[in-house]
Amino acid sequence: MRKKLLNYKTGIIVVILAGTLFAFSPSDRYFAIAKNLDIFATLFKEVNALYVDEVNPNKVIKTGIDAMLASLDPYTNYIPEDDIEDFRTQSTGQYGGIGAVTTRVDGKIKVSMILNGYSAEKNGLKIGDQVIKIDQIDIRDMSSEETSELMKGQANTTVSLTVLRYGQDAPITLNFTREKVKINNVPYYGMVSTNVGYIKLTEFTMQAGKEVENAVKELKEKGANSVILDLRGNPGGLLLEAVNISNVFIPKGKEVVSTRGKITDNNTVYKTLNGPVDTEIPLAVLINSGSASASEIVAGTIQDYDRGVVLGQKSFGKGLVQITRPLSYNAQLKVTTAKYYTPSGRCIQALDYSHRNPDGSVGKVPDSLKQEFKTVNNRVVYDGGGIDPDITIENEELSPIAFTLYTKGLIFDYATKYSYENESIAPAENFDLTEAEYNDFKQWLSDKDYSYTTEVEGNLKRLTANAKEEKYYRDIEPQLQQLRATLKQSKDNDLNDFSSQIKRLLEEEIASRYYFEKGSVESTFGDDPTIRKAIEVLADQGTYASILQ
Repeated sequence: MRKKLLNYKTGIIVVILAGTLFAFSPSDRYFAIAKNLDIFATLFKEVNALYVDEVNPNKVIKTGIDAMLASLDPYTNYIPEDDIEDFRTQSTGQYGGIGAVTTRVDGKIKVSMILNGYSAEKNGLKIGDQVIKIDQIDIRDMSSEETSELMKGQANTTVSLTVLRYGQDAPITLNFTREKVKINNVPYYGMVSTNVGYIKLTEFTMQAGKEVENAVKELKEKGANSVILDLRGNPGGLLLEAVNISNVFIPKGKEVVSTRGKITDNNTVYKTLNGPVDTEIPLAVLINSGSASASEIVAGTIQDYDRGVVLGQKSFGKGLVQITRPLSYNAQLKVTTAKYYTPSGRCIQALDYSHRNPDGSVGKVPDSLKQEFKTVNNRVVYDGGGIDPDITIENEELSPIAFTLYTKGLIFDYATKYSYENESIAPAENFDLTEAEYNDFKQWLSDKDYSYTTEVEGNLKRLTANAKEEKYYRDIEPQLQQLRATLKQSKDNDLNDFSSQIKRLLEEEIASRYYFEKGSVESTFGDDPTIRKAIEVLADQGTYASILQ
């Protein structure tokens, strides 16, 4: 144990000092390392010996490592041995499991998605099932992460799930054989109009470029003469796959991204290596504040070469490159080693990545801090915080009532009820709830708790408290009471006032019950303003060309 702790301590200090002491001369740096290692070792020894409660060395060291790395940037992380499998899943998109996704819905672990063709689907698991036991282990008080770990395992091993199912009083137990599950980088591609193809890219794990390449080829065979590549909500992944995806649309030998860091010998320029699928087909790339890293490489490359039109909202602004390094006892360090730059020379890393808007988007960057760059056609683009779209589409905010119904699991639970009471629905892209069905939903909500506080109510509550504290309450009490009554009446009408928004959430959730992830994607086509605008721009070649000039 002492040897293990010493290895942990050595690894911690070496990492932090390597990042902070580079300004010292070599002799000063080595002395500082030895000095701080000794301080850390003696400090931990004293805490371990004297602290009033028993000290868990793994927990204490992990806390110290995490706090140290958090002072550097959000993406330099320590990965202990216990978390290696999750890390590999993120990198490769593969894991041993049954092909089901669970999430906590209103305090209960429920199946939220079934992957096509795997054991979960073949052996009768359904979206909406509440999981109460895994291999006879009661999981009702476990987190969704702990539940997920129990469901995963080596391929060809068995696992049983005991579930509560809508309409059945007694629990049922289902048996599954784990298999190697591959999460698709492209969960959906298809036609959104008679001649516009659509590709939804959600990951950048291995083979992402090949999946996009195959999707483009098949869409062209189906009659697509233009393509939408949807990168919204895609957090990125493997840099090489960003190069491969860009290569689908730009010629061989073109620069996609360059990396520059402290160790200049490691600076690299990544160019396309293969022949493209199509360098001429009109292309629209969709981004939002959740599009990060590899997504921004693709969007920035397409924009810098004027190869397509970028639509949506400003991207996340992560222009940092990480590599993994092995540590003792099968742990790993994911460490930021460089920044990346798009072909025009801009780095899209947010100037201040520690402070962001509540939705994760980049805050406003002063013009004085931005640097101007030029695309191939001499269009002006800027660095300093994400990719700015060529056409901005304002993001619709969820109303408080819709947000509450969604987060409390009431949208989810009604979709489950609906799927058991309706054997089939129209194809997902054509499915619409009728007014009678929406009224049924409102009736179903009548005995459910979906109370919520609006921002205006919060402000009114604070105003009331301040008025009482400053002795003005009696003077303005009638007005405050009138305002409360008005707000209550307005909230009573929220189910009607925001019906279109609530319906869209219901339709997407219901479609997933019948058509899984494919249906969830297709159900949004008719109501998605960014997709509608992309189709409009691609259909008008004059507008498309003028944007890129």
